[in-house]
Amino acid sequence: MCSTRWLLPLAVVVSTFAGEPAALPVPNAQQLAWQRHEFIAFAHFGINTFTDREWGEGTEDPRLFNPTDFDALQWAAVLQEAGIKLLILTAKHHDGFCLWPSKLTEHCVRNSPWRDGKGDVVREVVDALREKRIQVGLYLSPWDRNQPTYGDSPRYNEFFRNQLRELLTNYGAVDEVWFDGACGEGPNGKQQVYDWPACYATVRELQPRALIAICGPDIRWVGNESGVARENESSVVERDGGLAWHPAECDVSIRPGWFYHASQDAQVKSLATLADIYFKSVGRNSVLLLNIPPDRRGRIADPDVARLKEFGAFIRGLYATDFARTATVKASSQHGPAAGARQLTDGRLDTAWTPAEGQTTGSVEFDLGQARTFNVARIQEVIALGERVRAYHVDAWDGDEWRRITDGKVIGQKQLCRFPETTTQRVRLVIDDAAAAPAIAEFGLHLNAFASAR
Repeated sequence: MCSTRWLLPLAVVVSTFAGEPAALPVPNAQQLAWQRHEFIAFAHFGINTFTDREWGEGTEDPRLFNPTDFDALQWAAVLQEAGIKLLILTAKHHDGFCLWPSKLTEHCVRNSPWRDGKGDVVREVVDALREKRIQVGLYLSPWDRNQPTYGDSPRYNEFFRNQLRELLTNYGAVDEVWFDGACGEGPNGKQQVYDWPACYATVRELQPRALIAICGPDIRWVGNESGVARENESSVVERDGGLAWHPAECDVSIRPGWFYHASQDAQVKSLATLADIYFKSVGRNSVLLLNIPPDRRGRIADPDVARLKEFGAFIRGLYATDFARTATVKASSQHGPAAGARQLTDGRLDTAWTPAEGQTTGSVEFDLGQARTFNVARIQEVIALGERVRAYHVDAWDGDEWRRITDGKVIGQKQLCRFPETTTQRVRLVIDDAAAAPAIAEFGLHLNAFASAR
């Protein structure tokens, strides 16, 4: 193998491992890019914003929709400062009200007084996001409480696919299409049966690079709405009789509700709560999807803006100091050049340390130069090669012996392992078991200002 492979582009790194082992699931290019976002957002906005409800009935008067100071650029600027890489807009919620001037229904912004009936929320949001270089996601509820054909499965499925066509042909590139599984009875008293394969085929036809989330094959729901992944959450799951790459998305709202309610202005989650959620989502190999509901003005509310500013600063501050970055690094063995283990601290996800050829275990020791105090270990794999590690631990030298401070089974895109504050000069990452030659991209040591409960 090429002795300089760890300094080459990711495509070359991946090619050197081709077929090792052949059955190991790996992400496609879009999944890989999406997982590296780590922190994305939801914007629940619609007729419910103006009726002060969470779930509309579908009988609302479209004239109720009338934001007084709609400013999509304000949304995008707030998201950008917080470090959010993608926004998913609720183009249509369960009430069936469409934030674009749909030709398929009267229950849409065309029949509202906003912009004299000539407005298009989707257009303004998409344009603002692109100006701030934030990717675009669209949520289209399959449940539609306004649509008369709902419950007549063939007719409604055709209607729904046509709505998809409107959204996926008129607004440029879409990076994520979000379907939930909400389902109810139609006006005929019959349960709607969704034709998911046809929906997926429509997305693939119109937006072949878009990831289909939740009720979809590319991204899965973590299983709760608290933003918390399981410990050792894996991106590899059993599906269709085999293993597949199907990473988890952790959704949670910054407020108690998903839509804006003025009564909840004092209930925005604290910075400490958001920090804990971050460690339990991003820090557990998942993507955090934080809902930020715009208010009746059509702007992100002031309490939310302030908290997001703090949260973005917290995330940047967490990584600003990395005690491992300048450490002297020594590996038990390595494949490649003598500098191979240094790739663990070069700040890049397309370089890696791996033990000597044929080995699936090994360790790397970090001499920090002097005693340092930290309570977070950051570990990242080259996930383009799959999740290879099956067991690992981190030790600290206490002056007499190595003492274990954290351990786990899955690494994946990122693990942020929290533990009580530890002061030491020497730290060791140990790979105890792996399905194939481990490829560790990064290792860092950080100090979290909040409580360090695991």
